This record gives sequence, structure tokens and C-alpha cells, in this order.
Amino acid sequence: MTEAANPTAGEDCYVPLRNRMIEEIRAIARESAVYQPVQPSEKVLAVMTNIPRHRFVPDGEVYNAYANRPLSIGHGQTISQPYIVALMSGLLALEGQQRVLEIGTGSGYQAAVLSGLAAKVYSMEIVAPLAAAAAARLHALGYDNVEVCAGDGSLGWSEHAPYDAIILTAAAEQGPPALLAQLKPGGRMVIPVGGWLDVQQLLLIDKAQDGTLQRKNIEPVRFVPLTGEG
Repeated sequence: MTEAANPTAGEDCYVPLRNRMIEEIRAIARESAVYQPVQPSEKVLAVMTNIPRHRFVPDGEVYNAYANRPLSIGHGQTISQPYIVALMSGLLALEGQQRVLEIGTGSGYQAAVLSGLAAKVYSMEIVAPLAAAAAARLHALGYDNVEVCAGDGSLGWSEHAPYDAIILTAAAEQGPPALLAQLKPGGRMVIPVGGWLDVQQLLLIDKAQDGTLQRKNIEPVRFVPLTGEG
């Protein structure tokens, strides 16, 4: 995002709601610390503190924009629960210089979070109207290091590969081969795995320098299914 862009300017009324959302995320993390050692990072929460989530939800959901739960954005898709957004973003361990591929742009909120953590974000959305709306929204809000395209995310975006990190906001039966191939050695993928009727697991995949993959289950989640050919 450009330094000059300030998407929250003139919207001070949302600041208390946003701060309360962040504190609720911290509270959930504290409660789960005993059985869940992986926690949202303060770096991610600092970024989320400045993102106007109300700009990424439909008009009818603005009142609920800072509730810690997923919301419908139309076309059978959702904007993820803020706690899960924070957790998944932190698992990527981004340090500012990486290039990230996001599968499932949705309304663009996750891409906005990644914008503050990475050098470049490429985001794919299979629902063309959502892709167009998210691209326009992100541009209007000044997230200039995000590029959105409409396409089958299960096949990846080979033009810009390999990626330092890949994140999926829809559940796959397993890691799509095309995406694993586009992940750089030393990179990380965060992906919900499991069918719509299954108990899905949030999975962290580390790709070693020799190409071998290490998988770690993080916690149970519920995401809409990934669609496409991959």
C-alpha cells in the first residue's frame, strides 16, 4: 500500500469497533494458548488495526463488519472470521519482502492484510464479478501492491511463480499440485484441507530447499470449497 494512502481517513467512528475486534482476537488467542501454541502475531494485528473491514463487506453487513465471525459477500462466498485471517496471515511468517499468491480474493480483505506484510500480492478469484469488485476496491483504497485476476486459482498463476508464500481461503481436498509446484523452495503454504461435509483442518505446508514437503495441522476450520480444475 502506498504511504500516501489512508483508507481510514474521515472514518474515526469505526476505530473503536476495529480496536475491539483486535482485542477480541487477542482474547481468543489467550484462551486457546494452552492447546493451540500457534497464535496470531502482533505484526499482523498491527496491520489489521488500520484496515477498514467495513469497506470489504456488503452494505447490509456494515453493522457486523467488526464482529469476529465470517460474513456473506454474495455468490456463495464469505469474508473470513477476523481471528482466522490473523492466524493464517501470521502462519506465512512474512517479513515485508516476499511475493505472495492468494487463492480466493473474495471481497479483497485478506489481500489488504497481506498488502501490509509483503512486497507484492497476487490474488486470484474464480468468481469474475467478485474479482472485478475486489480489484476496484483495493485500488480505490490505495493497496497498490496487490494485483487481482479472475481465474481458476487451483491452477495457480504461473506467470509470476515461484512464490515465497501461498494462501488459500477455500478448502481443498488436498494441496493442489499446481500450487505446490509454484511454491518456492523455502516457502510456506497455508491451506484449509477437507471436504465440505468433513472436519476441515487448517494445514501449514513448508517446502524445503530440496523440494520435500512438511505438513502440520494447525486447528479445525470451516471454509467454502475450492472450485476449479486443479
